[in-house]
Amino acid sequence: MGTLAHPGAVALYERLLRAWNDQNADAFGAVFAEAGSAVGFDGSTMNGRQEIVATLRGIFEHHRTATYVAKVREVRELGADVVLVRAVVGMRPPGSAELNPAVNAIQSVVMTGQGASLRVALLHNTPAAFHGRPELAEELTRELTDVLHTGQVVAGATA
Repeated sequence: MGTLAHPGAVALYERLLRAWNDQNADAFGAVFAEAGSAVGFDGSTMNGRQEIVATLRGIFEHHRTATYVAKVREVRELGADVVLVRAVVGMRPPGSAELNPAVNAIQSVVMTGQGASLRVALLHNTPAAFHGRPELAEELTRELTDVLHTGQVVAGATA
């Protein structure tokens, strides 16, 4: 489960989140494979780098999005050229110093390739609602708030 086994995957994941935080649709799309896909928090899907860039460009042009902080939970090689990154994420709304717990999420990222050719094949977001278990939601918010206060975008990358 160690994240040191694939530092390139963690670095690519951080580039993905930094591109979102910078509202840079081109940089966000650049981390995806040409035929990559993304499933948003609300279930919306984007297929292919061109659709991802175009969709995000439209979003970023119309409003300021919240910024991500993340904690990597696992990096696992699934095959010779396939890596899974699992992380928890929180989002800080524009103008706020704190996270919005209602949009905490679990992200699974499947990456393909090696070295400089490593790209995101699938980004999948799932709300971390923990229905009926408010203590888990509160625990996750505390954990992500700790990351926020470090100033890092992605924590757990070297642990």
